[in-house]
Amino acid sequence: MNIFKVIYKYFDKLEDKIRRKLTHFPLLYAFIGSIGIVSIWRGIWVISDNWNLSGFESLFWGILITMLTGLFVSFFIGENIIISGLNQEKRTDEKTEEEIKKDRAFLIEIKKDIKDIKEFITKNKE
Repeated sequence: MNIFKVIYKYFDKLEDKIRRKLTHFPLLYAFIGSIGIVSIWRGIWVISDNWNLSGFESLFWGILITMLTGLFVSFFIGENIIISGLNQEKRTDEKTEEEIKKDRAFLIEIKKDIKDIKEFITKNKE
């Protein structure tokens, strides 16, 4: 097996395990995540300084890169916030654990209904 696949699989499973545990502690999760994000920003800042980029050049390249990759709006606003605003719903972080479980059960029910419809169509197609 390719060594990169092994490494990728290991870190993917590790990330899933850590994320599962941290979701029960949203404030701690946010704090740890903010440390990571600030560290990334700091690293980019230092690299930009090393390349002698002015503030306007950094701004231009940053906006260009994030717009070309489709990350500009989702990073600074977030698609969940936009969707919840359009649907006049609570943001996910404002929902209680019970509301989230209820939403999940509803989605599972919808998925089951879609599967049943697919099976019905397949049987009647033949």
